[in-house]
Amino acid sequence: MRIAVMPGSFDPFTLGHSDILARSCKLFDYVHVGVLVNKKKTGLFTHAERVTQIKKVIDDMGIKNADAESFVGLTADFAKQHGACAIIRGVRSVSDYENEMKMADLNAKIGDGIETVILFSKPENTHVSSSAVREICEFGGDISGFVPRVIYDEVMERTGNGNEE
Repeated sequence: MRIAVMPGSFDPFTLGHSDILARSCKLFDYVHVGVLVNKKKTGLFTHAERVTQIKKVIDDMGIKNADAESFVGLTADFAKQHGACAIIRGVRSVSDYENEMKMADLNAKIGDGIETVILFSKPENTHVSSSAVREICEFGGDISGFVPRVIYDEVMERTGNGNEE
């Protein structure tokens, strides 16, 4: 069985993330989405809330070969714990690519040769990031084209914009 992990903070999970996940699920038998617990950052949502949201998106998309959970520590260790042969990374820009290239080398070294598979964002998602979604929300903007519908209301409510649709 070809297993992959897709790590990230996913705060919140965007349409770009859901596209990378859907495409990954076609390439691998199973994909574990890992919500990285970073104690140095405070997010819009707790790690548990993000996991729940991702599970809602997975169910809504009808994906049967993926799940979500949080993890602490190194991505390479998370991948090894799941018997993964690959780490999935979505790339939107050249600067993303440069950062991911460095991380792929490190993960291969500490992860006993685990591969990093880079999936390039579709053009309509190159501008979509969790931080952009949070900022748009903060100023009362419309995020309907950036987050999956199944979690839209939660994101709007958390940012204080729940009454604006």
